[in-house]
Amino acid sequence: MRSTQLNLTLPIPVGRAIRKLGQDIRDARLRRRISTAVMAERASISRTTLNKIEKGDPGVSLGNYANVLFVLGLAERLGELADVRTDTVGLELEEERLPQRIRNPRRSGQKNKA
Repeated sequence: MRSTQLNLTLPIPVGRAIRKLGQDIRDARLRRRISTAVMAERASISRTTLNKIEKGDPGVSLGNYANVLFVLGLAERLGELADVRTDTVGLELEEERLPQRIRNPRRSGQKNKA
């Protein structure tokens, strides 16, 4: 029931992305010919949790997804998901906030003219 409640509160694109991740994990496991029992053991999770991951259950912790990706040799890509170098919106906003004019700092010997 918890999973159903979480699905109701997720934005549709987020739910799709998590389901795609689960399917991709399943496909990667099958391509490597790793059984669910072996995969679950290597990732230190239960077969039930692995099944939920492969279905894209948003109630499974990110740590469990990360462990499965590690077993598949794909963990390094997890660190690139929110990489600031590829955050085009953030980079554009940062560029908009750049100062139009930069003043030279006052020298310590100058007096304030007020």
